[in-house]
Amino acid sequence: MSTSTEQFADVSATTLLRFATAGSVDDGKSTLVGRLLHDSKSVLTDQLEAVEAASIKRGQEAPDLALLTDGLRAEREQGITIDVAYRYFATARRRFILADTPGHVQYTRNMVTGASTAELAVVLVDARNGVVEQTRRHAAVAALLRVPHVVLAVNKMDLVDYAEPVFAAIAEEFTTYASELGVPEITAIPISALAGDNVVEPSAHMDWYGGPTVLEHLETVPVSHDLTACHARFPVQYVIRPQTAEHPDYRGYAGQIAAGAFRVGEEITVLPSGKTSTITGIDALGESVDIAWAPQSVTIRLADDIDISRGDLLAPVGDAPATSQDVEATVCHVADQPLSVGQRVLLKHTTRTVKAIVKDIPSRLTLDDLSQHPNPGQLVANDIGRVVVRTAEPLALDSYADSRRTGSFLLIDPADGTTLAAGMAGESFATTKAVAAVDEEEGWDF
Repeated sequence: MSTSTEQFADVSATTLLRFATAGSVDDGKSTLVGRLLHDSKSVLTDQLEAVEAASIKRGQEAPDLALLTDGLRAEREQGITIDVAYRYFATARRRFILADTPGHVQYTRNMVTGASTAELAVVLVDARNGVVEQTRRHAAVAALLRVPHVVLAVNKMDLVDYAEPVFAAIAEEFTTYASELGVPEITAIPISALAGDNVVEPSAHMDWYGGPTVLEHLETVPVSHDLTACHARFPVQYVIRPQTAEHPDYRGYAGQIAAGAFRVGEEITVLPSGKTSTITGIDALGESVDIAWAPQSVTIRLADDIDISRGDLLAPVGDAPATSQDVEATVCHVADQPLSVGQRVLLKHTTRTVKAIVKDIPSRLTLDDLSQHPNPGQLVANDIGRVVVRTAEPLALDSYADSRRTGSFLLIDPADGTTLAAGMAGESFATTKAVAAVDEEEGWDF
C-alpha cells in the first residue's frame, strides 16, 4: 500500500462512513472484517505476521483473519467477539470507522453502543442457518437507532455450494422483516468471508449475482453529514467567566453544537427557563466568527446577563423543542440488574443530568413477530421496551426520529453510576405494530 503524502492528501479529502457489523454467534463477523482489512491492503505487515504466527500456533494452515479484530485475550482464546472493536481504514474513495460488535445475545448492549453513531449496519447471516432470533434482534436495534442503511451479508455461501435459491430465500425473509420495522434501505449481498467471495473482489462462483461487493457498496452508499440542516441545538457544557483585568466582564457559554448552525445576531431561547436573548459573539479556536455549525466546539456570548448553567440548551426562537417532565421513549436495557416500575434513576440528556422515576413500562418488544407484550413490569438485560419516565426538572428533548443527538438519553443507577438503559424519545419504529394481548396462561416469552 502506497504511503505517499499525495495519497494521504487524497484520502483526507474523501468522505467518512461510520458503520457497524452485527450478527449471530459464528456468523463470521470478525472474519469478514479481517478479510475487508486484508484485501483492501489496510493491514500493517507486523499485524499480519502476528496473525499468521497465532494461527500456526492454533494448528491452522491459513491465517485466521478474525484475529485482526479480536483484540482481547479472552476473545482470541475462545474464538468469539466480546467487546466492540473499532477499526479505522481508508481506500482511495472513502475513509471508514468500523465497529465490530459481538454476536452473543448477552452482548446485545455492545451492539447498541457500536451502532448508535453508525450510518450503516452490516448484519451477517450464516447461509446454512438463515435468519435467527439474534438476526431479528440486530435488525430491530438498527431500526430503533434509525440507522439509515442496512446491508444483509449472507455469509458462508461456499458451504451451501453458492446456491442462489438459498440466498434469495434468506434475503426475502430478512427484507420483509426489516421493512416492517421501517428500515429505509436494505441491500443483500451473498459472500464468503473465508474465501473472499464478494467482500472486496467479485466472486467467480456466483455469476448469478450482479450487484456490488461489500467494499464497493461501502464506498458508494450515499451518506449525509450535513447536521446544519437539522434543528439547531447547543447544550451548554461550561460557563466561562475569567474575571481578569483583560476580560473583566466576559461571560461565555462553552460546548459542542449538537445540530444545526448558530449565527451572530440570531435570537435564541434558553431552555428549560424559556428566557430569550441575542447572540452577540461566537468564539471558535480563539477567534471570533460570525457563524458556527455542528459538530464544532465553540463559546457563545449573549446580549443579556441570563442565569445559564451546565445542562441548559440554546435553540433558535421559533424552533425550540417543547420542555416536559414526562418522557415517553423506547429503551434498550443494557444492565444486568432489571429496570422496574417505580425505580428511581438518573436521566442524562446531552450535558444535563436530572433525577427521575420510572412511572410505567407499557410494553416489551417480542422480536419473533414484532408484537408488543403489555405491562411486563420490568425489563431485563437486552430487553427492548417502552417506558414512561417522570423527571424532577423539565427537559428539552427532540424526537429521536428528528435528531439522534438530542433525542437520545441514558438512564443511570444513582447508587453506583451504572448505565441501565439507552433511550430514544418518541415513537419506536418508523412503522409500529399494535400492542398484542397476551393470555396469562401462556406466560411471558423471556
